Amino acid sequence: MRTQAEKAAAFRALHQRPGSFIIPNPWDAGTARLLASLGFEALATTSLGLANMLGTSGVSLTDILENCRAIAAATSLPVNADLENCGADEPKAAAEAIRLALDAGAVGGSIEDATGDPRKPIYDFTLAVERVEAAAAVARSLPVPFMLTARAENFVFGRADLDDTIRRLHAFEAAGADVLYAPGLKDLATIRTVVSAVSKPVNVVMSHVDKSVSSSNCRFLLLG
Repeated sequence: MRTQAEKAAAFRALHQRPGSFIIPNPWDAGTARLLASLGFEALATTSLGLANMLGTSGVSLTDILENCRAIAAATSLPVNADLENCGADEPKAAAEAIRLALDAGAVGGSIEDATGDPRKPIYDFTLAVERVEAAAAVARSLPVPFMLTARAENFVFGRADLDDTIRRLHAFEAAGADVLYAPGLKDLATIRTVVSAVSKPVNVVMSHVDKSVSSSNCRFLLLG
C-alpha cells in the first residue's frame, strides 16, 4: 500500500501529464476494489452515489467523510473527495472540510458554489470566491499536498449562464484552486470554451455530455 504522500504525488502527476485521464466514482470499498482491479489510476467519491446507496435524498459531511475513509483505505489509488459545499456556508468553517478530507485519506477534494438550499441554490459571487480562498489556504497548510477542485454549479441548477460560469472559474483559479469544474456542460463547443478560458486542468463529467465529446479536450474526466 502506498503512503498518503505517495498517493498525493501520483495524483498530481496525473494532472500534469499530457492528455486526459479517467477517474470513476466508487460508492463503497467493494466498488473501489473492483475499479482498481480494472486498471483505473485514481478514484473519486460521489455524494450522489452515496445517497443512492443509503436510500436517502442527501448526505451529511460526516457521511461523506466516513465513506471517503472506507474508499481510501480499500486500495492504493489516490482518492478525490466530493465534499459538496463542505458542510458550511462561512468560508473558514467550510475550509475545515479540506483538513478533514485529508484525515480521511483523500489527497484531493472539491468545494462547490452550490448552497444546498433550493431557494437560493448558488452562493453569491463574492462569498463563493472567499470560500475557495479559505479552502486553498487550508490545502496549502496541510502536511501532505492536497489538490483542491473548485466547482461552479450554475448549469446543474438550471442557470445556463456561461459568462458567469467562466467568471467564477477564473476567480476560483486566481483564489488558488488546482483544478476547475463546471458540471452540467453538455456539448463539445461549450466544453472547449471553458477549457480554453482557464489555465488549470478542467473536470468533465461524462454522464452530462452528448456523444460528440472527445476526451482529448480535458485533463480529468469523471465517469459519473
